[in-house]
Amino acid sequence: MSLLDVQELEVRYGKAVALEGVSLRVETNELVGVLGSNGAGKTTLLKAISRVLPSTGMLRFNGKALIGVPAHKVVAQGICHCPEGRRLFPELTAEKNLRLGAYLRTDRGSIDADLQLVYSLFPALRERRSQLAGTLSGGEQQMVAIGRALMGRPRLLMLDEPSVGLAGRLKAAIFDAIDEIRHNGTAVLLVEQDAHATFGIADRVYVLEQGRVAREGPGQELLEDGDIRRIYLGL
Repeated sequence: MSLLDVQELEVRYGKAVALEGVSLRVETNELVGVLGSNGAGKTTLLKAISRVLPSTGMLRFNGKALIGVPAHKVVAQGICHCPEGRRLFPELTAEKNLRLGAYLRTDRGSIDADLQLVYSLFPALRERRSQLAGTLSGGEQQMVAIGRALMGRPRLLMLDEPSVGLAGRLKAAIFDAIDEIRHNGTAVLLVEQDAHATFGIADRVYVLEQGRVAREGPGQELLEDGDIRRIYLGL
């Protein structure tokens, strides 16, 4: 049984079809990448899984159906969604933003320990923990956004364009952290524009085109596809 099982997922915006017949899976401790051009349906896919958007089809997480489940209960079941654009509370400190990620948890004794784990993953945040989130650099804000999602102690972490707008050094640091998160036992569903970095860390990759899955398979296998190399890698 897959940790996340999506079958024939469909999302509509009025009469417009955003996703049509999308099927994918994420196994326990697996890092799965989703590539595609702007408008391909990548963000819509994550929003449908987290139940921010209504959809039809089958969605199962850890063997339980997600269709009809409200978004806050999806989080409680173990799916945390780090959205595109970070969406921090700029007037709160970095640490207060991180702690907000644990708002559904009742195991108060473990929250401080998990906060220290986030700081070990992103050492820069320990130094910036008392700084207002709105004054952090773009890379530091992205670290807070990912760390906030981790504070929910997810079994599946969904990341939407975590490297967008970041310079090379910071982008590499973010991808190193994502790889470490997977190796620490959290499954990751990663939506990205950076195909090079995604192929470098993903166990498997799905390519979306116009709301449908156009390609899927192990990253190394897709790297041998001429169309993938030409369109996404410029080779």
